[in-house]
Amino acid sequence: MPLGPYDVTDIQFYEIPSFTFTVGATLPIKVAYRSYNPSAKKVACIPTCYGGRINTTLNFTEDNAALSSHHVVVIAMLGNGESSSPSNTPNFPKNLDYRDCIHAQYELLTKHLGISELDVVLGFSMGGQQAYYWASMYPHFVKNAIVICGSARTSGHNYTFLEGPKTALINSIDYMDGKYKTKGIKPLRGLHAFSRAYCAWLTSGAWYRERHWENSLGYKSIEDYIKGNSEPAFEEWDAEDVLTLARMWQAGDIGTTRDDGDCTKVLEGIEARVLVMPSRTDQYFLVADSEVEMKYLRKAELAVIETVWGHVAGGGGNEEDTRWMSGRIAEFLG
Repeated sequence: MPLGPYDVTDIQFYEIPSFTFTVGATLPIKVAYRSYNPSAKKVACIPTCYGGRINTTLNFTEDNAALSSHHVVVIAMLGNGESSSPSNTPNFPKNLDYRDCIHAQYELLTKHLGISELDVVLGFSMGGQQAYYWASMYPHFVKNAIVICGSARTSGHNYTFLEGPKTALINSIDYMDGKYKTKGIKPLRGLHAFSRAYCAWLTSGAWYRERHWENSLGYKSIEDYIKGNSEPAFEEWDAEDVLTLARMWQAGDIGTTRDDGDCTKVLEGIEARVLVMPSRTDQYFLVADSEVEMKYLRKAELAVIETVWGHVAGGGGNEEDTRWMSGRIAEFLG
C-alpha cells in the first residue's frame, strides 16, 4: 500500500561531530535510530532498506515474533533522509559507501548506546547487504547475521536494472540536471518516472498473473495500482537521496573490506552464523546468487521464501510470508 505521511514517532538522533567518509570527506553527521524493548539483554540491529524509513522497517518485535525478546535497534542508513543525507547535510558525498554506513552504526551502538555485542544483525534488501558488511567488518561484534533478499555483492543484472529508474529520474524535465533545489521545485515528474520504471521489478510475473494488485490490494486496474501505490512511494523523498542510495546499492561488494577486493575470501572468513533468506521470485537478488554465496560461508543456512510476492515478500509485503520468516528466524536464533 502507498505510504502515508512520513512518521517520525520515537525516532532519536546521535550526532558525530567529525566523521570521515570512505571518499575522504570529513563532516559532522547525525545517525537516526529507534529502540524497541531497550531493557532486553540480547541486542538486534536492523538497518533500513532502499525506500525504507525507520518506522516502515519490518522489525519482528510484535508479541511472539522472532525478536520480541530482543532489544531491537532500527538504524537509518546514511543517505535515507533521516540520518545525514544529501537532503539535509551540506557537502554530503555523492559516492556513499556501505562501509560508511556500518562505521556510523557501530559508533552509535558502542559509544552512544553502550552495546558491546550484537546477538544478530538483520536486514532486508540493502539492509541485507549491510548485514553482510557488518559480519565482515566487525567479526567479533556480530554473533548472527540474517540476510533477507540481499547479497554480498550486487550482481551485474541488479546493477543494470537500477540504471533504468535512475535514468528516468535524471532525465526528467523537473529534475533540471540536479538544479531543482535552486528553483524551489519538487521533481515529482522525475520521481514518478523513477517509480514507474521501478515498480514491475518489486513483485513477480506470477504476482501479476494472479492479479494480486486487485485480489490482495484492492485496485481496479494495473494503472490504478501504479498511480495509487507505486507513484506515491517516493513522493516524500528527495531526488538526490534516491540517487545516492541507488549508486551505493550498485557499488555493493563486501570484497571492498579486503585489500585485494576478493569477495569470496571475505565470505569464507565470516565468523558469524548466517541465515540467507532469498525470495523464490525476487528479480533483484536471485536465489541462484544466494546459492553461490552458500558455497563459501562456513556457518550458514539457506531458507528460501516460497512466494509469488517477489522482492517485497522480504520487507513485509505479504503477511503470510512475514509469519513464515519470523518462525524461521526464531528457529535459527534458537
